[in-house]
Amino acid sequence: MAEPREARFQWGQPVKTTMNLVNDGSYPDVPADAILAEQGEHGEVVNVGLVEETGEPIYLVEFADGKVVGVLEEEIEPC
Repeated sequence: MAEPREARFQWGQPVKTTMNLVNDGSYPDVPADAILAEQGEHGEVVNVGLVEETGEPIYLVEFADGKVVGVLEEEIEPC
């Protein structure tokens, strides 16, 4: 396991996407490669986790349509 990095974003923080978020197969009821959230879409961080292999923070972001998507730091920015 890699040394954990401190998370840039916190629970409850409003964020927006920096790119289209595409289903990598981890969102089961949506076709692979479907867009889960468009670039610039606003959401809220509802959980912060850690990718054990890399020590990188991963965020669960809830969007207005109710989808909760796991994203990496480079995929979101503060609103």
